Amino acid sequence: MTAEARRVVIADDHPQLRAHIRRALEAGGFEVCAEAATGPQAVRFAEEHRPDAVLLDIHMPGGGIRAAAEISQVLPEIAIVMLTVSRDDNDLFESLRAGASGYLLKDTDPGRLPEALRGVLSGEAAIPRTLVARILDEFREPGRRRSARRSKAALLTSREWEVMGLLGEGLTTDEVAKRLFLSPTTVRVHISTVLRKLRVKDRQAAIELLRDES
Repeated sequence: MTAEARRVVIADDHPQLRAHIRRALEAGGFEVCAEAATGPQAVRFAEEHRPDAVLLDIHMPGGGIRAAAEISQVLPEIAIVMLTVSRDDNDLFESLRAGASGYLLKDTDPGRLPEALRGVLSGEAAIPRTLVARILDEFREPGRRRSARRSKAALLTSREWEVMGLLGEGLTTDEVAKRLFLSPTTVRVHISTVLRKLRVKDRQAAIELLRDES
């Protein structure tokens, strides 16, 4: 390992995958200075080691996107790359909004990780070609995108419509849970599912879109 080796923190809750990534990065000339299994650990290790880059799993305990936002706010000089199985548009856009410079899928050839990471550290964005088109579409033809979102409202279940309808009446999550005899956690899961289906960032945007549909 040379003194010039770029330093990386790996954050993923699967030890075997972390080991796999470590081997690939070290073979490519990087130094892995710490491994984290949760979002809060990733933030702590980033603050402690001040690496050149952090690789974050999106859906690890504590949330990778939340960790990305915290790291980019406190240590904006650190390059953040999400490593995930998710091809979901919301995950992609939320990651970029949180400060990520890259979004790599876990089925990416491990041998390509060092090259992709070097690109990010040189100021390039590491995003699979299959997802680049979605980013471009997000900034083109807003009317068409809104129409597509509305059509997706038809995919909502009756329960999801009930939950969003009550939220639209001004009820809180706990109040909705009591009204429908559900747990607050179940209500939050329904809300999260609706946001993904409609491709909107928050419940208020979903409520407004569904009002147009009703």
